[in-house]
Amino acid sequence: MSFESTLGEIVDECGGGLAAALMSEEGIAIAQVEGRHRPGEVVRVDAGTAGVEFGRILEAMRKTARSIEGGEIQETVVVMERFSLIFRPVDAECSLVVAVARDGNLGKARYLMRRSLISLREELSP
Repeated sequence: MSFESTLGEIVDECGGGLAAALMSEEGIAIAQVEGRHRPGEVVRVDAGTAGVEFGRILEAMRKTARSIEGGEIQETVVVMERFSLIFRPVDAECSLVVAVARDGNLGKARYLMRRSLISLREELSP
């Protein structure tokens, strides 16, 4: 399965999925997809750009988690007025980011992200 099909599956199946991206640690989008837009929907999200912009904040959070001996961050959810972003590390070099509409199903998006980790890791490995 390709990165795009895996990302598309998450966006299409979660309910309210807007976009998803697989990001390198440098903030480069390895792959990204945009969800189907519902009639009248004005929220569009570039998950790649969101990953880059939040990347510095996430790195600071990872350093803080290690300094307080909390271990590695498993997931970060940012809930905003118009949509939410879910960030999950795939491996030491890549992260997955998914944007979900305000009325979307965050729980299902989180589940689908966790479920996709094995296939994403297999595709990333040489």
